[in-house]
Amino acid sequence: MLAAAGLWLLLAAAGLAFYAWGAPTNPPGFFIDESSVAYNAHTIAESGKDEHGEAWPLYFKAFGDYKNPTYVYLLAAVFRVTGPSVAAARYLSAMLGVLAALVLGLLGVRLTKSNAAGLFTFLTALLTPWLFELSRVVVEVAAFPLAVALFLLATRRAASKEAWGVADSALVAAALALVTYTYSTGRLTGPLLALGLALLLTNRRRVVPLLTTWALYGLALAPLYVYHRRNPEALTKRFNYLTYVTPDSRYAEDVWEFVKHFAGNLNPWRLLVTGDVNTYQIASVPGAAPVLFATFLLALCGAWLALKSARRDAWWRLFFYGLVASVVPASLTNDYFHLLRLAALPVFVIALAAPALAYLIDKERAALFFLFIALTLAQGLVFRFQFERYADSPWRRHVFDADYASKILPAALAASPREIHLADSTSVPGYVQALWHGAAQGLPPETFVRLRQDEPAPAGAVVITTEDIRPRCRVLAESEPYAVCATEGRPRETGPLADADLRAELRAIEVPARVAPKSRVQVRVAVRNAGGAVWLARERGLSPHQLSAANHWLDASGDVVVNDDGRGALPRDLRPGDEAEIDFAVNAPRHPGDYILEIDMLQEGVSWFALKGSRTLRVTVRVE
Repeated sequence: MLAAAGLWLLLAAAGLAFYAWGAPTNPPGFFIDESSVAYNAHTIAESGKDEHGEAWPLYFKAFGDYKNPTYVYLLAAVFRVTGPSVAAARYLSAMLGVLAALVLGLLGVRLTKSNAAGLFTFLTALLTPWLFELSRVVVEVAAFPLAVALFLLATRRAASKEAWGVADSALVAAALALVTYTYSTGRLTGPLLALGLALLLTNRRRVVPLLTTWALYGLALAPLYVYHRRNPEALTKRFNYLTYVTPDSRYAEDVWEFVKHFAGNLNPWRLLVTGDVNTYQIASVPGAAPVLFATFLLALCGAWLALKSARRDAWWRLFFYGLVASVVPASLTNDYFHLLRLAALPVFVIALAAPALAYLIDKERAALFFLFIALTLAQGLVFRFQFERYADSPWRRHVFDADYASKILPAALAASPREIHLADSTSVPGYVQALWHGAAQGLPPETFVRLRQDEPAPAGAVVITTEDIRPRCRVLAESEPYAVCATEGRPRETGPLADADLRAELRAIEVPARVAPKSRVQVRVAVRNAGGAVWLARERGLSPHQLSAANHWLDASGDVVVNDDGRGALPRDLRPGDEAEIDFAVNAPRHPGDYILEIDMLQEGVSWFALKGSRTLRVTVRVE
């Protein structure tokens, strides 16, 4: 017994070293969402308030979204001891990943009554790329696999008894609450798992324990309910943006979309070969499989063994129900195989490997067992080698803003050590990078002055901006999407153009001939100033008289289907006769067919150019 415990501790320590090694610098820099989480954790640790001054919030408002509390408060507790730093934050994520693997190992012991099977389940989890990547960055989802694994362990413990006690009900309810409050998909996954507990109702003695579990979980959901009532859109706004389910969609369409997305999210090719094509989500290695091949084969074998056991073991019925439920939230969004929204899935896949490992440990199958372990070690270590080799790639440095702390902030401080203005575009809220890195360096918060979206920087100010249009900027340092500017001249004022100056000649440069329904695609047009006055580019945000290219969608007969869809601001001042290129995104109609994409110029608050006699650009686009 002591020897087994010692081996577990030794492997846990080795796993922590394996996950923590290089974590502060790989990925290099700090992703903008990491900075948001870390800065709010810092302010909570310092004053008990978030970045907006709200005391002990249940959810943290950031970038128009709301971050979940579990990870932020855990990190705040760490910062209370260590102070704010990238290293402390990344080490917390690494520890949560190792703990998830450890809980899966303990679950393996409970499922198989075999210490060896549990230890190798732990090893399999440690080497799984999906879990490793989730635990490599400072985001809420880093704690989600641990929460799901704790639910499985707590329910297995309860299900092993004829009738579980109040302590077991409290443990299961606490695990469900952790699932619900840890990551956004958990707000659906948690209640679905709670409903699945009814599958454990195999005798009358379990009725009261089950009702007690539901009651305790209901109490845990009370703060969420109150918060939702007070902030109706806070917890649903992002989902409404991401989902294909809309007030205009038909029921049959939604069902078919769900079936397609559900099947796509369980696609073995994505699990074993391509992974998530959106590599900006986490510190992914492009083209790396999120699940090891040996683990997948073991999971298939384990599923066959578990399905046989499910006839007499109600917990396995709950397990397979939970596996299906874990895929539901991601299947309600437009993406396919989104690694973060599917973060519960690898927990179930790895857990299925435990029965297969126990089956193979039998002496008659020792050769096959060691073959699977060798394959796991080989592919797992190759992935880790790839992860380290990819550490300083240009793409990863860009995604994680690696130049911010070493180039952008130092340049701004060198030019203006006491006051730096922050000017952000609507799509890149870079202010949080300055606040976080400033806090990590011990700078007072008043060093940074945030400008409103419509507020220009004063003359002679030093500004860190993510705006792509900077008419008064003398660039001191630059690393996309950030620039350090010394502003020159006073803020300028724009006014309405005369009708005769609302004239443009438009030419298509890049417009797709075919698009998918409801897809968001980029178009590029060339626009020439055919009027007699200078067109001034905007100063900040959405200027009162901003000049933009924009579009409508027309049907084949020329009738308007979608009015005023996308926008692309004039990138620079344009003199009469000069030409500039404008990129912007358009949103394709939801139903297939032939459409006309009509592009026009407009001056905000004044008029569309077409209304003053200017010709529009029309391009035929097929939605299919």
